[in-house]
Amino acid sequence: MAHHLLMSDTTRDLAALGVERDRIRSTHLKPADERPASTARGLHHMALISTDVERTVRFYQDVLGFPLTELIENRDYAGSSHFFFDIGHDNLLAFFDFPGLDVGPYAEVLGGLHHLAISVEPERWALLRARLTEAGVEHEVHSDVSIYFRDPDGARLELIADPLGEMYGQHVL
Repeated sequence: MAHHLLMSDTTRDLAALGVERDRIRSTHLKPADERPASTARGLHHMALISTDVERTVRFYQDVLGFPLTELIENRDYAGSSHFFFDIGHDNLLAFFDFPGLDVGPYAEVLGGLHHLAISVEPERWALLRARLTEAGVEHEVHSDVSIYFRDPDGARLELIADPLGEMYGQHVL
C-alpha cells in the first residue's frame, strides 16, 4: 500500500530483491508439518501512544467496537494512563499517554509500527467500514477484505476479513 512512500520502483532492482526473497524463503521457511511449535502463547498486548485518552477511547470503543477493559496509571510515568481494549481471541491493544511530554506526531520509522492488522468477521467488516464512513474517517479498501485507515494519532490500522492465520485466502500459519 505505501511502497510509493519509501522509494520509486526505478531506484530499486526489483528482480534482485525477488531473488533475495526467494533465497531467504528457501533457506528459512519450513513446511508447516516440519515447523516446531512456537515458544510463545500469543500476543498479550501491543502498546501504542495516545495524545488524548478520551478521544482514543471514543475511537476504539465507539467506532471500532473494541471494549475498553482497563484504565490504570502507568507505573513508569506519574500521571500517565495505561489502558486496554479487547480485540478478541484473548488479545489486547493497549495505549499510554504521556501528559507533559512532547512525543511529537506519529511517524513510520525503522523499528516503528507500519500497521496493525486486526481480523474481524466478514459481517462485522462491512459494519465497521460503514462506521468509519459515518465517523468521517478516511479509509481505503483493498482486495475486498482489507480496510486501511489511521487512528486519531496517525497510527495505520487494517481491518481484515480473513480469518486468523490467513492472508488474502492463503494460509500463513
